[in-house]
Formats: sequence, structure tokens, C-alpha cells
Amino acid sequence: MADRPLSGLTVIDCATLIAGPMAATFMADFGADVIKIEHPEFGDSIRNFGQEGQALSWKWLGRNKQSVALSLSDPDGAETFKNLVADADVVIEGFRPGTMERWGLGWETLREVNPGLVFVRTSGFGQTGRYSERPGFGTLAEAMSGFAEVTGFPDKPPTLPSLGLADAVAACYSTWAAMFALYHRDVHGGEGQVIDTSLVEPLFSIMGRLTIDYSVNGTVKTRTGNRSSYSAPRNTYETKDGRWVAISGSAESVAKRILRAVGGDELAEDPRFATASKRLDHGDELDAIIADWMAERDREEVLRIFEEHEAAIGPVYNTADIFADDYFWEREALEQVADEEYENLVMPGVVPHLSGTPGDIAHAGRDLGADTMAVLTERAGLSEADVHALEARGVVRLG
Repeated sequence: MADRPLSGLTVIDCATLIAGPMAATFMADFGADVIKIEHPEFGDSIRNFGQEGQALSWKWLGRNKQSVALSLSDPDGAETFKNLVADADVVIEGFRPGTMERWGLGWETLREVNPGLVFVRTSGFGQTGRYSERPGFGTLAEAMSGFAEVTGFPDKPPTLPSLGLADAVAACYSTWAAMFALYHRDVHGGEGQVIDTSLVEPLFSIMGRLTIDYSVNGTVKTRTGNRSSYSAPRNTYETKDGRWVAISGSAESVAKRILRAVGGDELAEDPRFATASKRLDHGDELDAIIADWMAERDREEVLRIFEEHEAAIGPVYNTADIFADDYFWEREALEQVADEEYENLVMPGVVPHLSGTPGDIAHAGRDLGADTMAVLTERAGLSEADVHALEARGVVRLG
């Protein structure tokens, strides 16, 4: 990983589940030396997601990381952790606010150990504010950010995503915030600092149009299914063979191409659909025309006609469809990773693509404590005897 853009950067990931660990995974993909701190008995909770005995989520989120099983709540474990922090650039934690302080590992302590440290703190509601002490998960953030309220159909309940959306968005924010802080430290000569990332605020922030619309017009957006409140056509449609496609006419030129693909010049020049606002006003009529047209053709024919007209369309894929489409392999969005446990382990590849220093997957998530001995003897100043003594007390675990 020496030729990666973050080569030489040391990151300690002592967070759990998704938001914090995913930020560390992003950094590991691009060459950072990531030390994953896990509870000696249980490990990261993500190891237990899914079918019993198959830590598949961990294989992905733990990739490119060294696993160190170390109890931070034990005084000796906390001292060992501080030894690791002394030479680190970034620490990522994801405990409820106050937990690290209770263990003697809060910011005031860690900044004394390492004044240049960037301390990324991920929590449900942030380190401050009236909800800071509440337990928080992505599901709560997806509800409170306004996302669930505007997702789904008008006659159905608010809809939660089927994946860790709030966690993933928070991870992206934490990653680039850490890069901002490191740039400030290394280029401008600044000191280390704390990054306070909640799960609610990043997801809320990408819904900015809703906030602006309410402040100016008092508009409270409601659920519109797959339709858009801002442009038309925009929906999913079932084709003759029972498959689905999605289209979007967000740009005027693309909307005209869609109309031409479906109904030729007659539909493209229909005064009801002449402008974006008129297409919204006549959204039901336009949707019915497109839906009827789709229902008379198999999906492959629909895709071919749209491509001929350079009209925006995408097939609605399931995972098997994604694996079958060479596009994902050509772009390395899918990557097969060598693994001792699973012969055909495929996971999402490293994105985005850097032309000079691209990221890479060196290995999938390792066994709990696989690197405890190596990391603690090489980086924390402990001897092998010291590590074995800690192991006997349950403070560490050796893989």
C-alpha cells in the first residue's frame, strides 16, 4: 500500500458497527495503516450481523485493517491504547458521549498524549445538545432527519431504507472532515482537533432543498412515491416481461428525448408537456402514457429504444442483475477478494477512482485479535511477555 495517497497515515478505529468503522475503511482503502480496536470477548458487533457463523459484513468493513483485541475499559488496556495514540494521526470512536471520558480516554487526555491528533467522534445525536446522551442508531436518524417522512407512497407509512443509509452518509462526512483537519494540521501548521459527527445531521444536510422550501414557502414535503416534486417524468415503470425500469427527466433536453422515445414528435410537442412546470401539472396523464407504452414492450426493447434516443433510463437491478452486468466488473465496482474462509468472496470495490494513486483491497476483514501481538509489540512498546500477561487477565485477545 506504499504508493497509496494515505500511505504513512496511522488511524486507530475503536468504533463499532457502521458509521465510524466505514470512515476508517475508506481511509484504509487508500493506504492508511488502520488499527482496529475490538472488545476481546465480543469483537465489533458488525461481526454478528447476518447469518450465524458468517461474519460477511465484517469481511467488507474490516478489510485492509489490523485487528487488535483490547479492552479499553481496563486501566492497563487504556494505558496501552494511549501508547498507540501517541504515534497515531486519527482516532475514530463511536461510543455514547462520555464513555471515552469515563475510561480516561477523553479528548483532554488524548491531546496531551498527542497534540496533533485528529479525534473523530461519531454518535447518534452528537457530543452536545439536549439529545446527546440518548442511545442512537441509524434508524432513528433516518426518521428524525426527515428522510423517512418523504420516502414511500402517500397512502403508506413512512419508509426506512433497507441499509445503513444514515451511517454511510455520516461516514462520508467524517472521512472528508478528517482530511480537512489533517490538511489544516500539516499544511497550515495547525493543531489537532475534534470532529463531532452525529448520525442525524449529515443525512439532514443532504436534504437541503426541503429546508429552504419550508423557510421560504412554508412547504412541508410529503411522500410522492417514485415521483418527484420538482421534475417530470420521474418514476419506475413495469415492462411487459414483468421487469422494472427507472427514468428521470430532470433536464429539459432529456425530458424531450424521453417524450420522443415514447410518443415521437407528437408527444414531445404536446402543449401539456411543453415545460417542466406543465409536465408537473399534468404528471398523472404523462405517467399513464409512459406506463402504457412500457407495458407493451419487454425491458430489453425499452432499453434499446431509449438508448437510441439518448434518453436517460436505468433498469431496476437486484444483486444478481448487478453481478451479471459487465459494467460493474469493468469499473471494478465489484471485486473478488482472496479469503481463506470463502473461495468466491466478492465485495464492493474501492471508489472513487484516482488516476495516479488508486485505492486497493489488500485483504478482507481478519479474525478477531489476529494482529494483537504484532501491533502491541511494535507500536505500543510492550514485550511479548507483557502481552501474554494481559491476555491472561482478559485485557487482550490473541488471534
